[in-house]
Amino acid sequence: MLLVAIEDHRGHEGVRWWEPFVWEGSSCLVATFWLLLQRRTSARWKPYLDQPLRWFAVHLAWLPVIAISFVVVVYAIRHGLYAMTRETYEHPGWGYLFFYEGIKLSLFAGLWLGIIFGLESFASWRHERERLLAVQKNLAEFQLAQLRAQLQPHFLFNALNTISSLMQVDVERADRLLTRLADLLRVSLQTGARQTTSLKDEIELLRLYSSIMEERFTGRVSLSWKIEGDVLQASIPVMLLQPLLENAFRHGVECSVAPVAVEISARRAGDFLEVTLRNDGRLGDETRGGIGLGNCRERLAVLYGRDASLTLAAEGDQVVARLSLPWQRYAP
Repeated sequence: MLLVAIEDHRGHEGVRWWEPFVWEGSSCLVATFWLLLQRRTSARWKPYLDQPLRWFAVHLAWLPVIAISFVVVVYAIRHGLYAMTRETYEHPGWGYLFFYEGIKLSLFAGLWLGIIFGLESFASWRHERERLLAVQKNLAEFQLAQLRAQLQPHFLFNALNTISSLMQVDVERADRLLTRLADLLRVSLQTGARQTTSLKDEIELLRLYSSIMEERFTGRVSLSWKIEGDVLQASIPVMLLQPLLENAFRHGVECSVAPVAVEISARRAGDFLEVTLRNDGRLGDETRGGIGLGNCRERLAVLYGRDASLTLAAEGDQVVARLSLPWQRYAP
């Protein structure tokens, strides 16, 4: 506005070079004062951002006071500066000034209030969004902690039940199983409160668990591992695979009198990690549910949403559990 005023009056007779600076500078100074005052008191009006009409009404209610003080102070500054140069500042009558400046100020106030409202609404929305994301993250972490707390006692109960079944039959074997269970619990506790681990550590956990189960079902099960070397550093939820292997033993090996083959394989397929567990046997209704599989699906949903999946299906004479989740390199 200052540049426009200078350009408009450049070359006009009777207008000295400094006068546009005085005219526009005085208006800018007083307008800046009111704008800074609004910014300092903006916090008290934030609760009304979700009620635009009320927010604008509260601000515009001050417009008459602002308009009167604006005209009085601006023209007082101009008269004072002109008096310092021994000049007289001439302007239209006060009635016309209050009307003209009031209209002009109303237009500018409406423009600036619209901009301020837009910026503050966006900042408030972003703050609420960040707060909501933080709440969702905390809820997800709490849910994962609950699921993991539910899984560990369930797993421990089954392992102890396996050892208990041998105590009356073969004390020496039961003792070996207790030792291996201790090793298994040690590895499990080493993960601490982490939600994810490397596939390498998860496979180590599976091997310890399978050694316990192979000891129980001696001669009734054979395990094979097909783990591609480049997937060992992939990230995977802690103790996610153990319920799948437990399911194979419980519904495959335990329910069969013939030897059962169990195969665990893992590979990278593009941007996904795929883990497959196969075991001989049939898929019954009881294998589809239960704490273990339900827990796994819930944890995948919390961590990856729809990007991860866990399916259990019959393929010929085998039951196949397929796990697919986004490929991520594990970072301790």
